[in-house]
Amino acid sequence: MSLVTPVTESYSTESYENYFLNFPSEELIHPPSSSMTEEVNHFESDYMINQSPDSTDYDETRMRLKLQELERALLADNDDSDEDECIFNQDMDVDVSSSDSNLCSMSSIKEITLTPRQMLMDSANEVSEGNYEKASVILNQVRQIVSIQGDPQLRIAAYMTEGLAARLAESGNFLYKALKCKEPPTSDRLAAMQILFEVCPCFKFGFMAANGAIIEAFKDEKRIHIIDFDISQGSQYIQLIQTIASQPGEKPHVRLTGVDDPDSVQRLVGGLRVIGLRLENLAEQLKVPFEFQAVSSKTSIVTPSMLDCRPGEGLLVNFAFQLHHMPDESVSTVNERDQLLRLVKSLNPKLVTVVEQDVNTNTSPFYPRFIEAYNYYSAVFNSLDATLPRASQDRMNVEKQCLARDIVNIVACEGEERIERYEVAGKWRARMTMAGFSSRPWSSNVIEMIRNLITEYCNRYKLKEEMGALHFGWEDKSLIVASAWR
Repeated sequence: MSLVTPVTESYSTESYENYFLNFPSEELIHPPSSSMTEEVNHFESDYMINQSPDSTDYDETRMRLKLQELERALLADNDDSDEDECIFNQDMDVDVSSSDSNLCSMSSIKEITLTPRQMLMDSANEVSEGNYEKASVILNQVRQIVSIQGDPQLRIAAYMTEGLAARLAESGNFLYKALKCKEPPTSDRLAAMQILFEVCPCFKFGFMAANGAIIEAFKDEKRIHIIDFDISQGSQYIQLIQTIASQPGEKPHVRLTGVDDPDSVQRLVGGLRVIGLRLENLAEQLKVPFEFQAVSSKTSIVTPSMLDCRPGEGLLVNFAFQLHHMPDESVSTVNERDQLLRLVKSLNPKLVTVVEQDVNTNTSPFYPRFIEAYNYYSAVFNSLDATLPRASQDRMNVEKQCLARDIVNIVACEGEERIERYEVAGKWRARMTMAGFSSRPWSSNVIEMIRNLITEYCNRYKLKEEMGALHFGWEDKSLIVASAWR
C-alpha cells in the first residue's frame, strides 16, 4: 500500500526561479561592492532570459560560448562517457588555481571547452577566496547553458548554481529564514518527499534494512515499543506493518512513539496526528495490533519520562535520516547530536538503527564541501534518471522540493543556519561507540532480501557491507548507509 499522492501542479522554470530567489529585498545583505551587486542581480531573473555579462568580459565570453557550441557539435559522441568519468571519480583533481586564465585565455581548446561542472568549481573556489566579482561573472556564464529540465549533469549544475548565487546574494545572513518563508505548498512537499523514498531505491533500501533488523531483533517479543525522533511521512512504518502482517503466527503488539517537533514540516498539515491515524488504519486493516502516540516537543529537550517506556516491552530506537539535523560540537558546545545519543543509551534499548546519507557536509570548509556535495548529488540525480522518465513531473518535483532545498542549505548557509549536516559512515560509527553502543551484525536474511530486490532495479545500484554497515550506492558512489547497534 502506498501513500503517494499524485502531484498535478506544473512547475515551470519560472516558478522554480521565483521559489528560490524572489525574496523580499529588505531582507537581503548586499555584497561588498556595487559591481558585485549588479552581477548577483542577474540571478533574480528568469532562467530562460539570456543575460549579458559586464562589458569588459562580454566579447571574450561570447566568443568562448560560440566555440563551445561548435566543439560540442563536433564531439557530441564522446560527451557522455567523459561526463560520467568526471562526476563519479571522487579522487579527481580539480584545477582551480587560475580562474582568470580559465575564463579569459583563448590559447587552448581545454580552456575554451570548460564544462558547467568545471566552471562551477572555479566559481566556488573564487567564492572561497573572497573574489566575489569573479565568481558572479562565472555564474552568469554557467546560467546560459544549464537547465533544471536537462540531463542529470545540467540539472545538478543548475541547482548548484543557485546555491552559489544565494550564497553570494545573502552572504549567509537571513538566508535560512528566507528559504523557510518560501516553503512549497504542503501537499506537494509531502508528496514529493514520499515519491523520493518510493522511487530512489537507495533511500528505500535504507528503510528496508532498518526494518529487517527490527524484525530479526524482536521476532520472539510479544510487545515492542519503537521510538522515532523523525517519522517523516511514515513510509518506513507502512512497510514495517505490512511485513509484520505477512509473518506467520501471532502478531506482536507494536507501540510507536513519534516526536512531534513544532518546527517540522508535518506540523503544517496537522502534525503527527494525521500520520498516526493513517498508520493505525493500515494496521487495523492488516490485523496488526498497533498503538501510536505523539510527543509534542523539540527533540533537543525530550526527556526519558516523555517517552513512556514500559516494563515488558522490547525497546527499539530508530534514527532514519534524522540525526544529521541535530547540531554537533562544530556548531555549539551543547552538542545536541551526542547528547541525544547518550539519552537513548540511558533507555537501555535492545536495538538502535541508524540510516543516513553517506557524505560529509558537516565539518568540511566551504570549498571541499561544495565539491563533495556536487559529487554526491550528481550520483543521486543520475540514479533518479534510471527510475523516472526524463520528462516526469514527479522527478522534477522531487529534485526541486526535496533535493534542491538541501543543496541550497549546504552550499549557501553557515553556522546554525546550515542544518543539512551529513556525516560519513566512519564518523557515525565513532559517535555511536563513544555513546556506549556496540555494532550489531546484519543477518544473512536481511542482506539476501535486499540483494534480490536490487536485481529488480537498474544493475548500477550497488550494495556493500563494510565494518558492520550496509552501504547502498549508485555505481561506485555510496549514497545511503544503514547500521544497527545495541
